[in-house]
Amino acid sequence: MCRVLAYIGTPVAIDGFLYRPDNSLVNQTYDPEMLHMLNLAGFGMAAWDPSSRLPSQPFVYRSAAMPVFDSNLRALSEKLRASCLLAHVRGVPYSHQSVLSEQNAHPFTLPGIPLVMAHNGELARFAEIKFQLLPHIRPEFARAIAGTTDSEWVFALLLSQLEDPSAHPSPLELARAMNQTLRILRRLRDEAGISESSALNLFASDGRSLVVARFTFDFGCWQGAPAEKDLRCPSLWYTTGRDYGFRDGEWKMVGGADLADSFLLASEPLTTDVSTWVELPEYSITWATASLTEQARVHTVGVDV
Repeated sequence: MCRVLAYIGTPVAIDGFLYRPDNSLVNQTYDPEMLHMLNLAGFGMAAWDPSSRLPSQPFVYRSAAMPVFDSNLRALSEKLRASCLLAHVRGVPYSHQSVLSEQNAHPFTLPGIPLVMAHNGELARFAEIKFQLLPHIRPEFARAIAGTTDSEWVFALLLSQLEDPSAHPSPLELARAMNQTLRILRRLRDEAGISESSALNLFASDGRSLVVARFTFDFGCWQGAPAEKDLRCPSLWYTTGRDYGFRDGEWKMVGGADLADSFLLASEPLTTDVSTWVELPEYSITWATASLTEQARVHTVGVDV
């Protein structure tokens, strides 16, 4: 399973997310606390910097290399201050069939489309339903698929559920499109007789909001011995507050939810002290908005498939 980090709020140097905390996203590449595998298949991020040229467009960085050895990424992370960040460390099965390439690194983007998306999980037997998705995907998005992952197909499917993919969707509109994406996948899996457990944690942002689905199809159903599988849902945790930084010997936000202007979500809490982190509900869609002048607002609804 992959590891993911998403943030929205006051601008923060992103090395405070990627490298410096005890359990930073890059540390989770090779020493995860809540996962029984390494994540060795590449790194990607989209980061919105309000002080940059064209601040509404994210800085996008993707590489098939492990981020722990990426000196360019480390140097960039010390300079880039993001008001919104979606970062992803890719994990794949240890198999010769897995394809490591920049095209398969998350998050996925398209020219002229403000939305970016990352995925944590794997759709079992995806090849059996892949082409059944085409009637639900706009042709221009289907033609743009360049990699080999189920995740990129899900991105194309999600964009196709938006009334105007070239516009910035409201958080509620994006949450509804995400729910519809899950409905389509559920129906096609049922028609194909696929009942194997498949995690589909989705993360989408346009720099103005973050929308996250924590979802698993047919949790607990496996083809093969359960002992060979990790029977937990992929972990997701979040914290809210303000003034994220290093204080009292750890990286954290202060102020609590009542004074929050920032929202931080990750596959695992970034510090050994998890007392300020809350686990995201399973089978839910959560969205968060934040700005320099408004309190961070977090909403969660149940998935309806």
